[in-house]
Amino acid sequence: MIQGGLLSILLLGFTLGIKHATEPDHIIAVSTIASRTKKLYRSSLTGVFWGLGHTATLLIIGVTAIALGRQIPENLAALLECFVGVMLVYLGVNGMRGSFKAGEADYEHTHKKSFTIGVIHGLAGSAAMVLLTATQADSGSEAFQFILIFGAGTVVGMLLFTTLLGLPFLVTSHKTIPLFLMRITSLISVLYGLYYIIETGSGLIAG
Repeated sequence: MIQGGLLSILLLGFTLGIKHATEPDHIIAVSTIASRTKKLYRSSLTGVFWGLGHTATLLIIGVTAIALGRQIPENLAALLECFVGVMLVYLGVNGMRGSFKAGEADYEHTHKKSFTIGVIHGLAGSAAMVLLTATQADSGSEAFQFILIFGAGTVVGMLLFTTLLGLPFLVTSHKTIPLFLMRITSLISVLYGLYYIIETGSGLIAG
């Protein structure tokens, strides 16, 4: 039976995971892919695969770092954050190009891309995850459980968001809304990616 203290920690991890999934860079990145699907369940699965990739990275890096008693260097963490900005610009440009082409994004390729994006976001967030887990968990076993339940929260949070994102395809048979959605999310991705690069890059230089 899970002790009360550990249960509270796990519930906290799940709640934080849902909140973490809705951070702007996560939402924007997944939106550029989910908006290219034309079926609700495919849009929803985009969020699931992102969450799985994100969780896998946090588990591998987070648990290893905590077990070794190491922190991730600040410069490396900032560099990974900067890479997220580059990825957002790429996704936005690629999404904009795709919006002018006929047809839907390949099903298998879409979810592989979502998983990869999740992995990259996990890399960028691993430093913060190590610090957060270290303050909550008393042992390696608790750290593993905390990160795992945190990951479950991110999967649920992103699943809910991508499902909502796919709803416009159910209420209209026209392409106007889907194309507009695809192009606006792509544009936002480019702009936010550039902003992200400038913000994280300045911090990296200052450091």
